[in-house]
This record gives sequence, C-alpha cells and structure tokens, in this order.
Amino acid sequence: MTSGPDDEELLGRTARDPAAFTPLVERHSAALHGYFTRRAPGAADDLLAELWLQAFAARRGFDAARGSVRAWLFGVARNVLSAHWRRDAAARPDIPRAAGDDDPWEAVDDRLVAAAVAPRLRELLAGLPDVERELLLLVAWEQLTPSEAAGVVGIPAATARTRLHRARSRLRSGAPFDLSGDLT
Repeated sequence: MTSGPDDEELLGRTARDPAAFTPLVERHSAALHGYFTRRAPGAADDLLAELWLQAFAARRGFDAARGSVRAWLFGVARNVLSAHWRRDAAARPDIPRAAGDDDPWEAVDDRLVAAAVAPRLRELLAGLPDVERELLLLVAWEQLTPSEAAGVVGIPAATARTRLHRARSRLRSGAPFDLSGDLT
C-alpha cells in the first residue's frame, strides 16, 4: 500500500496544485499501460500518454460517488482505446467490420500464454456480449473489483455482478479445460 495522500485527495489538490497529479501518474501508469498493451500492443505507449492528457484535462469532473480514482482512470482508458480503434477502423476501410465492431479482438490470442487453448478461449471470449467480455477482462486482467468495473463500463454494480457471473458461467460451460483459477 502506498503511503501519503490517497488518490482522491491528490486529484482534489490538482485544482490548486497541478503537480499533485504526478503521484497519480506514478501509481497507476504500470497497470494502465498493461491494459493498453494487452489490447493494442503497438500503440500502448501513445495511448497511455493520451490517457494522461485526457485525465488531467477532465480531472475536475471526477465524482467519488461513482467510484475510485483508479476505476475512473480505467474508464478514461477505455474511452481512449475505443477512440483509437475507431480511428484505426476509419484509416483502414479495406478491412471488413461488422457494425459497431471497433474492437480488434483477434490480436488478443496472439498474447495468450497457453497457446494450446488460445483458439477455444478466443472463440469463447468473442462469443460473449461486449459488456460481459469487458467486465471479465477488467476484473481478471486489470484486477478491478466488479463495482469498479461497473463504473468503467457505465452500468450499476448489481448489473455488473450479474453479467460477470453470466460471463464466467458461459466460459466455464464452453471450455474443455479448467478456467476456474483464471476467472476470479
């Protein structure tokens, strides 16, 4: 656990002391960079820089009643990533995409450690509704709580818990291998 001011206090201080934002960058960059690396490895550094620019610009709009600073930052990250994917799709019109398909999910299985199960896991994850998949990944990869993940995707915490349970059940029922340890 970090010593000194908590995230919310630091974010509040930035109104009068912009340098108070620096510890937030130091505390959360590694996790947020991991979020981008797993989803858009070639652009992770640029996306992280964009995230910090947007988060700093939007810092006064943070609402502690909606969740932690960490969850808010992942929400900003998700918006930055979505904008990146939309720009990528617009720049590459030759690649056919379904309506609303701005998530280049195919790249994820290239980075899975268990190469033997990657095709089936990819199929199962791709078969999940977008929100369920994002909730599952935010909890499993980014170590957010279900309530924090709910704030990131903009749904009530109870709804997120239900959808997360449904996503885990779908993966477990369709997997010919044990996923129980990886779906915390």
